[in-house]
Amino acid sequence: MNLRIDHLGIAVPNLAAALEAYAALGFKADKAHDVPSEKLKAAFLPIGESSLELLEPTDATSSVARFLQKRSGVHHVCVLVDDLGKTLALLRSLGVRLIDETPRVGAGGSRVAFIHPRAACGVLFELKQAPSE
Repeated sequence: MNLRIDHLGIAVPNLAAALEAYAALGFKADKAHDVPSEKLKAAFLPIGESSLELLEPTDATSSVARFLQKRSGVHHVCVLVDDLGKTLALLRSLGVRLIDETPRVGAGGSRVAFIHPRAACGVLFELKQAPSE
């Protein structure tokens, strides 16, 4: 597998306020967008070959809203993979516990799936296959 970090997801209670704070630190955000499947708004802040993804829940039942009820900060690590279907099949064959057995649509139309935190020593990993150009 060819892996690289695509982004770090950071849960924030207020996206506009977070964007101001990160701008003061020198970050420039791409346009914020809604991710209805995850019940959140997101904005990417490029940093080198990767990005920070700021996540604001739009619904109290979303996973990000539940995360913010207990803690704040880094929500997940996203790893870019070449073929998400093959990667999920390999992980299943190795007995890795998955949240998503099949890919779903993520931010920007990419295909994503999550590995259960218990399979990665408490870290939530998102696997991402970028949309075809």
